[in-house]
Amino acid sequence: MDALVRPVVDPTFAAGALAFLLGGVALGTASGLVPGLHANNFALLLAGLAPSVPADPLFVGVAMLGAGVVHSFLDIVPALALGVPDAATAVAALPGHRLVIAGRGREAVRLSALGSGLAVALAVPLAVPVTWLMVRWYPALRAHLPLLLGGVVALLVLTESSRRAAVGGLVAFLASAALGFATLDADPAAPLSTGGVLAPLFAGLFGVPVLVEALGGEGVPPQADPRIAMRARDLGTSAGAGSLAGAVVGYVPGVSAAIAAVAAMPAVPRASADRGFVVATSGANTANTIFALFALVALGTPRTGVTVAIDRAGVPFALPMLLVAAATAACFGFALVVLVGDPYLRIVGNADYTRLSIGVLGLLAVVSYAFAGAYGVGVLLVAGALGLVPPRVGARRVHLMGVLIGPLIVG
Repeated sequence: MDALVRPVVDPTFAAGALAFLLGGVALGTASGLVPGLHANNFALLLAGLAPSVPADPLFVGVAMLGAGVVHSFLDIVPALALGVPDAATAVAALPGHRLVIAGRGREAVRLSALGSGLAVALAVPLAVPVTWLMVRWYPALRAHLPLLLGGVVALLVLTESSRRAAVGGLVAFLASAALGFATLDADPAAPLSTGGVLAPLFAGLFGVPVLVEALGGEGVPPQADPRIAMRARDLGTSAGAGSLAGAVVGYVPGVSAAIAAVAAMPAVPRASADRGFVVATSGANTANTIFALFALVALGTPRTGVTVAIDRAGVPFALPMLLVAAATAACFGFALVVLVGDPYLRIVGNADYTRLSIGVLGLLAVVSYAFAGAYGVGVLLVAGALGLVPPRVGARRVHLMGVLIGPLIVG
């Protein structure tokens, strides 16, 4: 009996999707490794170009999502080597730097890769129950959002190490909230049409201060072997806590992966606090990227720059296809962290750290100008000055997320 064999997957469609995914991987690699750039920037640019791209809008969405996932793997590398964290990894900069100073930077890179990789693996079993709960709780959550965000702020302040740090953290929150009120609604003229002040705001609050503090430093010391000195059980606990926290905040406006990492702190084993914190932060960062997609599909509300871009570009919500793209991008991200992380640390370690810091500061100014014009450079300077305050009083820089939370609380 003759049988007609039909391919399960259209080869042309699969090839097109893979090509766009690889393009997204390349963009996520660039944004993850170049200080001051973010996958959101590229995603929003793609959203603006989407109508003129002669391809299935789903392919554009695959590229955006691939960029976001790969970025969430790689952004820890410049945070460790250059001291310029993304807003999502700013909270891990100090524990990560302690590992680098102790010669354990190569281990930290691998811990981050494992944290992000486990987050993707955990996203599959967590996706359905977490989404089911959040869809049912969302109306109440939305109605009481200011109260919820106020509780988040209280948690951040009360978990500081001293009364002085708590007061300083609260002052930093209020000052950054005021900066958010003053700048977030601005629409400055800029060379790039898909601009905005978020790039200079976050570069100033979380990047410029660390670079300024690093001027005159000795850079990255020689790094030892990459062996992971952390028990598998502790590693799994840290990754699970970060992933669950990142999953939940993927549905809550204004609550970032950095705050999710702080929420996961009590579950991080004290015996390996610095290592566990790097794992939890990376897990929260990547989980937030994945679950923001579920929030967009289930609630129709974008939570990250990447999902905002996907929404604007009119990407079809073909969740199975997008999840396959995210999982594939995660495989690329894991491999790239390990392949690129060690050379990155070595190159920075051999460079003149003062010149390197000044060069990166210049790059941040250029990026700020590109996305928000001269206004953006001004915002970068003001935000940079504010970002210097929290460490002076022993507080975490995560309080500076008030730049987003403050305006959301007031409404």
